[in-house]
Amino acid sequence: MPEYLSPGVYVEEVDGGARPIEGVGTATAAFVGMAPSGPANKPVLVTNWSQFVDTFGALESGGRRNPHMNGAYLSHAVYGYFLNGGGRCYVTRVVPQANGSTPVAEPLQIPSRSSKALPSLTVSGKDGQNQDVTVEIAPPTGESPPEGSFTIKLRMGTVEESYENVSLGKRGGTNVADAVNTASRLVTIVEAQTTGPIAERAPEIGSYTLRAPVMVAVEKLDSTDFVGDVSQRSGMEGLEIAEDVTMVACPDVMAAYQAGLLDRDGVKSVQLAMIAHCERMGDRVAILDPLPDLSPQEVKRWREVETNYDSKYATLYYPWIKVTGPDGRPMAAPPSGHVAGIWARSDTERGVHKAPANEVVRGALEPVSQVTKGEQDTLNPIGVNCIRSFTGRGLRVWGARTLSSDPAWRYINVRRLFNYVEESIEAGTQWVVFEPNDPDLWARVRRDIDAFLTGVWRDGMLFGRTPAEAFYVKCDEETNPQDVRDRGQMIVEIGLAPVKPAEFVIFRISQWAGGGA
Repeated sequence: MPEYLSPGVYVEEVDGGARPIEGVGTATAAFVGMAPSGPANKPVLVTNWSQFVDTFGALESGGRRNPHMNGAYLSHAVYGYFLNGGGRCYVTRVVPQANGSTPVAEPLQIPSRSSKALPSLTVSGKDGQNQDVTVEIAPPTGESPPEGSFTIKLRMGTVEESYENVSLGKRGGTNVADAVNTASRLVTIVEAQTTGPIAERAPEIGSYTLRAPVMVAVEKLDSTDFVGDVSQRSGMEGLEIAEDVTMVACPDVMAAYQAGLLDRDGVKSVQLAMIAHCERMGDRVAILDPLPDLSPQEVKRWREVETNYDSKYATLYYPWIKVTGPDGRPMAAPPSGHVAGIWARSDTERGVHKAPANEVVRGALEPVSQVTKGEQDTLNPIGVNCIRSFTGRGLRVWGARTLSSDPAWRYINVRRLFNYVEESIEAGTQWVVFEPNDPDLWARVRRDIDAFLTGVWRDGMLFGRTPAEAFYVKCDEETNPQDVRDRGQMIVEIGLAPVKPAEFVIFRISQWAGGGA
């Protein structure tokens, strides 16, 4: 309490107004898979396709980066995600780990001019560099060059860089580390030795080779590499630090299966880990791919017998889709990346309450196998969301179910709506912690949550003609008796009436004889 010790007028600011709860984002995907280069075994935020290419593409002749990796589907999934409306995602590049760390290239130590036993310059490859780099130390150019200056030339394939009249110190001109580390796409100057006279410590004139890292063979990849470890921020478990993720896909599990690195049980173990991760986090849903080349009857068996998943935090889409490959020819790809983009597009255009179905799959040529209505009659009830081609209407997602046996959580949009509400309320009520647990606090919490849910109802996310029909918020002496308060707890009960999709539209038509007057 402020002190009032002398007469006067006192102006105070009081915080008695409502604290609005803002809705959290719902359209952030996470992909785990294989890429030709880039940061390994850690989630990297990517906001567009060009950024993915720059980050995970391998540098080739002409300075271009190739994001595609033979036999892998990560690049196609991410491309399909952005093409279908995705705006941001996290990408974890899976690399087999040796002794708990990713293999890296040995840095190149260039000897000094005065003593070849001592290095004067240490050069390391850029993250993701996968080819040898030629480092040439040449004399300076021009007349009367600064003392101790030299020229460093870098070459990888047809990519060449040159930094003229650089030095190890300040009085010799531009510092080599500042020049190279600011502009080079090939190497990083790790250390520039400046001990002793600059002219004597300059690097030895000559040509040196920075060797590319010797990566662990892809043939050693197994399910643990995909699952990863949260303490090392690797694999799928490393996504725990990406708190804004709402959907998780792992398309290259199928690439590993096709390469013989995983058997059917291995695929199941990774997908079970995906489901467990989403259930533990409680704010994201796994988008699962089926095994390749399955017929409708086989995918039914895969769903009901071989896997038998039961989770409200997982979905399954069938069949695979044909997309344009890097060589311009059609290739089959798992649908999870494109589906994640459709979820993001539906969230943006309509809202998270809208079932992400009856939506066109952009960038898909056709389904790998055509699904008939009769075949979908057997797949839809068990939670297999079909991708079907309709004459004159394109290729569309024609299902919106989770893999839960609980009818209350049958639909994807219901699960994701609750995720949205729960995360928004959690983020918007952090101010409550350590406040006096009394009726005044209960009233303020009810007011804030009621205002937020009223906005949710007005946006059409809840069922009911009035807010009272759509939701209720209860926080009073009944939910917070003395024993609850003594434990330091405050309990708020919230009930929601979510909107369900019109999955089956039935028109009942009969003959009418017409009427008289």
